[in-house]
Amino acid sequence: MKALFASCILITMLLSSCKEIPLTGEILLDKAIDYHDPNNNWNTFNAAFKVRMETPNSADRLSNILINLPEDLFSLTATRDTITTKYTVNKGECIIGLNDDLNIDEETAKANNLSCDRANMYKNYYTYLYGLPMKLKDPGTHIDKIVETKTFKGKEYLVLKATYDEAVGTDIWYFYFDPETYAMEIYQFFKQDDSGNQKDDTGEYILLTKEAIVNGIKMPKNRDWYYNKDDGYLGTDILE
Repeated sequence: MKALFASCILITMLLSSCKEIPLTGEILLDKAIDYHDPNNNWNTFNAAFKVRMETPNSADRLSNILINLPEDLFSLTATRDTITTKYTVNKGECIIGLNDDLNIDEETAKANNLSCDRANMYKNYYTYLYGLPMKLKDPGTHIDKIVETKTFKGKEYLVLKATYDEAVGTDIWYFYFDPETYAMEIYQFFKQDDSGNQKDDTGEYILLTKEAIVNGIKMPKNRDWYYNKDDGYLGTDILE
């Protein structure tokens, strides 16, 4: 009887020690990164890829993008209709081209909205979006400890909330992960008011479908953009 009692106590202790660890925001992020970047390739990412952007009532824009993180090099060559623009940011140095002309005068640059600020904006934009979810480990990013469960378009997701230091960004972002695979399938952002409260009628959500392997990383092949306020369709980015 004593032996049985002792066995019961031992089993109870073992079961107590094996309780499932609560799913926090950081744990969910780690699981998502394990899915998208299983070999930790992002920090040494060096690859070129093409993105075709489709928007209503506009010609497609084809972008050739190079991201070389070890060399701090970014390049974007984008063509729409007969206009080709090229931005290169190499270790902070900016080069701008228009239709194969690298000697752009100030008037031409202004007329075509060409600037080094825009070059760096594109660098940050493409590096951030195609570096997700790994980029959520960057300094200045704050991951909410609480993981929510939400239903979006009829499917249930694990949802991660991220906010940022003001110098990094002021939007509030939500990332939706498949609860079984931890694949990132949606992200969504909202603006804040002057008091720091979320403005629900602002921002956009982006549906991610299909995947492409780039430099060993699972990236979304298609990104469909919509307004939060009315589900208005903005366009689609297609990784080619």
